[in-house]
Amino acid sequence: MRFTKSIFAATAVAAMVSGGALAESLTIATVNNGDMIRMQGLTEDFTAKTGHEVEWVTLEENVLRQRVTTDISTKGGAFDIMTIGMYETPIWGSNGWLVPLDDLSDEYNAADILPAMSGGLSHDGTLFAAPFYGESSMIMYRTDLMEAAGLEMPDAPSWAFIAKAAREMTDRDKDINGICLRGKAGWGEGGAFITAMSNSFGARWFDEKWNAQFDTREWSDTLNFFVNMMKDAGPAGYATNGFNENLSLFQQGKCGMWIDATVAASFVTNPKDSTVADKVGFALAPDNGMGVRSNWLWAWALAIPAGTQKEAAAKQFIEWATSTSYIELVAEKEGWANVPPGARISLYENSNYKDIPFAKKTLESILSADPNNSTVDPSPYVGVQFAAIPEFAGIATEVSQEFSAAYAGKQTVAEALAKAQDITNEAMEAAGYR
Repeated sequence: MRFTKSIFAATAVAAMVSGGALAESLTIATVNNGDMIRMQGLTEDFTAKTGHEVEWVTLEENVLRQRVTTDISTKGGAFDIMTIGMYETPIWGSNGWLVPLDDLSDEYNAADILPAMSGGLSHDGTLFAAPFYGESSMIMYRTDLMEAAGLEMPDAPSWAFIAKAAREMTDRDKDINGICLRGKAGWGEGGAFITAMSNSFGARWFDEKWNAQFDTREWSDTLNFFVNMMKDAGPAGYATNGFNENLSLFQQGKCGMWIDATVAASFVTNPKDSTVADKVGFALAPDNGMGVRSNWLWAWALAIPAGTQKEAAAKQFIEWATSTSYIELVAEKEGWANVPPGARISLYENSNYKDIPFAKKTLESILSADPNNSTVDPSPYVGVQFAAIPEFAGIATEVSQEFSAAYAGKQTVAEALAKAQDITNEAMEAAGYR
């Protein structure tokens, strides 16, 4: 069904209701991040406009990925809309598992989506998921603690500066950790962070012949630097901390620095939730002077599994949730600082948003991430914090488990890297890459 009129037009809604169109109940799988929780609180607006009801299945990130992957690959049909990202979308689109989003309304204005986002959510030029928000990663830091340490955060710092600042800002007696970073197992949790970090150390997952590269000095340097810094300046139990755990620590004033998704900026600066809201600064993710920064590129996006019986209603929801009108709805309810970032060009041209403290740094971080050239030495894969091949999710989940075990002190860094090398090469041989 092609939508040629905006779902927001009162006449269209009236025509649908008067014509006796069937109101659907949509089941949507999503991640338990703050922007998605906010969206759930606003879905009465969608129901009022369309008559469609929404049932949410809200899951922790690792569980979400497992559930939607199992459902779509087995054609389980549990969901009408799935929240997925830049890794899954092109692969699933090429498999014919997703409904193309090439017939969205003129009012929706798909051309307004940032090219970095639409490119990562397309296959052969066809959009298969619409970005709810887009992100890179950057440094969020306590300006008061940085000043107290006698340091000044550069706009584009090195990892050496970050490690020094982390140790200087740590105060165990006051329960302040100099730095909070992801260590949680999962390819999209701690695995995403350490992969992006490794890029700036000159590491890569594979050489140009798809041989695993975990037996290299670059990976050893990455993990040893990370473990030593976190031992000296990170929180206890960091091996099980992901995005939400570190967000909570930062909001409670227990982190001097946090390097993570740019989307977190609105949460750490919101005085309703953050005890340090007026003491937060921003900087680009660190580098090592090798020409590659350690920031990633991602979008949480909405997609429709092929075979759904509710395609028309699902497209209406996607138009509602990823539109400029939705952004304006959030701005009206929560303020411009809390709108979903990183997805639309027009947001960064909007006079109401330009002066938000983190807006410029978010866009700069997104635009600087290059999934086609993410490593210092050439690599055969596309992706910054992942390799865009079907086998990656399974391999990287196992590898991240070995890394987390090293963070927890259950094995050495050398042992974790040796296991990662074997896991990866065995899987790639079995898949026919080598």
